[in-house]
Amino acid sequence: MTGANAGLALSVYLACSVEAVEALTIVLAVGQARSWPSALGGAGASLAVLILACAGLGTALEEVPLGPLRVVVGVLLLLLGGQWLRKAVLRAAGRKALHDEQGEYASATAAARGAAVGRGSFDGYAFAVAFKGVFVEGLEVAVIVITFGATHHDTGLAAVAAGLAIVSVVAAGFAVRAPLARVPENTMKFAVGVMLCSFGMFWAADGAGVDWPGGDAILLALIPVTLIASLLAVHTLRVAPGR
Repeated sequence: MTGANAGLALSVYLACSVEAVEALTIVLAVGQARSWPSALGGAGASLAVLILACAGLGTALEEVPLGPLRVVVGVLLLLLGGQWLRKAVLRAAGRKALHDEQGEYASATAAARGAAVGRGSFDGYAFAVAFKGVFVEGLEVAVIVITFGATHHDTGLAAVAAGLAIVSVVAAGFAVRAPLARVPENTMKFAVGVMLCSFGMFWAADGAGVDWPGGDAILLALIPVTLIASLLAVHTLRVAPGR
């Protein structure tokens, strides 16, 4: 395994862990307030759709020439990573509120209890909310998995990293039967944003024909530079007056 492979596998793991924590909060809320079988059914169905999409699109993209594909993947990772990093920087600087898992859980639980209860053992509300929550939270991770697999013509490593993240978060969540509010979510998002932006710059330039000095080893410079720039942005926003 190359350093680039290991780094992006770590990015997939962290990204999937963050999204899995948020999806777990929704599933726990509707499961405890409404129906566990229906909530778990919705979550499972959503995961199945995401897995099939990753497998199908990943296989199709493997047929695309590697150079143009890396340009597209690099730009896509820059967009995703930039979005994650922007939010993490604003939260670290105190310009945006930290994500509140306990508050999300309380809100989802109240909504679930207030919704109408249908007849029969199947709870359509619990199924639909769990399906939507898992799908929305997992969509960005699915994109990362697909692009990683396409760029390396191998989705296995990304899929394993995502699977390990899901299993670890679900096991922890159902062990305590409560939202994982103590997970350092913003720190993880910060790390994922830095790594995705770094990989995005590397692959976009590589696909466009740039000959990076040292090959994959240049990531050992790109990642720290991106991290330092992001930390400087946090510091600037903390001390800058105004909105």
